[in-house]
Amino acid sequence: MTVNKLICLSFLLLWNFPFSGIFCQNTRSDSIMIEKIIREGTENSKAEELAFWLTDYSGPRLTGSQNASRGFDVAGKLLNDFGIENVRLEAANRLSRGGWDNRKAYAAMTVPYYASFCVCPVAWTGSTRGMIRGEVIWVDIASVKDMEKYRGKLKGKIVMVPPEASEVRNYELMKAKNQRGFRVEDLKEPGRPEQPVQHQADMSDSSSIILQKKMAEFFRCEKAGVILRESFTLFFNVPATGGTDYRMGDPEPVPELNLPPEAFGRVERLIRHGIEVRMEVEVKNTFTKNDRVCNLMGEIPGKDPELKDEIVLIGAHLDSWHGGTGAGDNAAACVVMMEAMRILKAISIPPRRTIRIALWDGEEHGFLGSRGYVQKYLFDPVTKTRKPEYSRFSVYYNMDNASGKFRGIYLHGNTEAQMLFETWFTPFADKGCSIVSLKSYGNTDHVVFDEVNLPGFIFIQEKDENSGAHHTIVDTYERLNMNALRNNAIIMAYIAYKTAMSDQKIPGKTNTKTL
Repeated sequence: MTVNKLICLSFLLLWNFPFSGIFCQNTRSDSIMIEKIIREGTENSKAEELAFWLTDYSGPRLTGSQNASRGFDVAGKLLNDFGIENVRLEAANRLSRGGWDNRKAYAAMTVPYYASFCVCPVAWTGSTRGMIRGEVIWVDIASVKDMEKYRGKLKGKIVMVPPEASEVRNYELMKAKNQRGFRVEDLKEPGRPEQPVQHQADMSDSSSIILQKKMAEFFRCEKAGVILRESFTLFFNVPATGGTDYRMGDPEPVPELNLPPEAFGRVERLIRHGIEVRMEVEVKNTFTKNDRVCNLMGEIPGKDPELKDEIVLIGAHLDSWHGGTGAGDNAAACVVMMEAMRILKAISIPPRRTIRIALWDGEEHGFLGSRGYVQKYLFDPVTKTRKPEYSRFSVYYNMDNASGKFRGIYLHGNTEAQMLFETWFTPFADKGCSIVSLKSYGNTDHVVFDEVNLPGFIFIQEKDENSGAHHTIVDTYERLNMNALRNNAIIMAYIAYKTAMSDQKIPGKTNTKTL
């Protein structure tokens, strides 16, 4: 390519690329690095390919399942292909439920007419004994004593259970509960995004939980054929996933299917009008003894003789639920983190600190992977002692809000790091990514680092209108915003680069308890 053509190409890139205004705001060396990151992240982006391999090809990645092992193997090969070093799968924790995979789920109404239903099996429930055909039995159980009405009447039956009182059919409530991230207009005032909405499950009444457990045991003892439950989601005619509290070695639970309200409500109304409803249902699930929770990790080694053993950690959870392909929750974030590592490797930066990626397992079941990592490398919760890597740990950056664009970062009250991040986000201010909030955001992997007084942060993301698909059968590739994923990867690569090259580690919070 001639010099004139190269100059023209560079000019066009800077003119057209959405981050073109950043160059006048940085030192020359920093501007050159940003230009390299942008060029690599746009001209050679692998976001779409990564998304395909992690979703369509890998399938759902329920912790402990055979498909989860497939997904982690695929991700490991991709990291190796990118030239990431020391790629390995490390055992981190145990999953008390063991492994479970769904092989078949079919349900249809046959009387008063035929209608096939969209269903999702509840994880860690059992299988039917072949195809069950029969009348649907409606059970009204509001207390333990109500169970006696059905004793001896449910063997082999198709049992329909009323929804819990907390499960109201309110789409506006569901929309507020399930859409992750924040609207752009909510983020205009720095540091004051709306508070995260707590999941309904977090507010469950303990007595309701006890009743559900007793009902499950009652149905098992009565040898019910299959349980049908209503599953209300943001999308029409789409069931959610969910799981039981089964533990490996327990008797196999009665198979359960989640039905969307459109199907569930139709059957319920027919029965309440005294009309017989018959269905045919078949469920096949397999249990395995795989109780290992493993994290996938890889590195770009540090080159500075004094700083190379310090760790800049970026990551996301690769495990998902079993209904769709875990695209927004959380393959999207894995795409961003893997693409950021690919970009940094491709432009051959010599980081002073080691940049490590971690794709966690078991996040959906209590941060099992990330918590196991902390216990292995950083802090012993039993002896309350710090591990050798604790003093060499720099920061953990997390993403877990579907494919909404980055708008900034939560610092969890870390005032000491506020000014630093305000400077680092300056290049992206004209594109809406500059909010440095001292607020906290919970319910995902970065909290286990914050719990032990280490810098653990999650990015603020724009509200993703498709993120209500998480934990449903439509959490698939189609819900992903590829432009946002490409932009997020560029920002992640730059922030990781700045962290790895900084003279000082990210400061920790001073207003925390002593460990």
